[in-house]
Amino acid sequence: MDPTDGQRTPAAEESGTRTRLLDAAYVEVVAGRWPRMRMADIAASAGVSRQTLYNEFGSKEGLLQAVVVREAGRFLDGVVDILSGSTGDPAHAVAEAARWTLTASADDPLLGAIITGDSELLPVLTTRAEPLHVELGSRMTGYLRERLPGIGAEQAAAVAEVALRLTLSYVLLPTDQATAARRVELAVHSMLGAVREGARG
Repeated sequence: MDPTDGQRTPAAEESGTRTRLLDAAYVEVVAGRWPRMRMADIAASAGVSRQTLYNEFGSKEGLLQAVVVREAGRFLDGVVDILSGSTGDPAHAVAEAARWTLTASADDPLLGAIITGDSELLPVLTTRAEPLHVELGSRMTGYLRERLPGIGAEQAAAVAEVALRLTLSYVLLPTDQATAARRVELAVHSMLGAVREGARG
């Protein structure tokens, strides 16, 4: 019999603690109670000490950002699946990724709570969303460079950034999803056209 059977390793314990804390925070955000919640309350609901919570996330803001980053992993997976499965026009693929993001975000309880909730929450999607932007931007930049060998790294990054920021603006201020996706496609198509013209010139 394996001597570790029935025992949790320190790494597994740490992962389980982090998951419980993220789950507890998620519940409070979705329920609209986040602005009133103290770190001690969240720690208690997860069955850990307040010091453990601070050791893991540093601050209430850090905990909120970690909750959003975890949820964003689902969006990242969806975007990557769409881009990697596309063999057609790259601009159209980016637009389809934007359309999927808008559809998924419209039904997401966490995003809904952040967008419509207390002003304390919104910056995690705007001014403090750099970790998410960096990860999504890196994936999209890599896709564009793979599909368009002639495009430079800086040019691909610029196209990806515009597409991401435009998509995020539609997440924060929803409109017709098909219209939004077409506008993202138009913007990306125009930028890629300018890149191609510059390369020929």
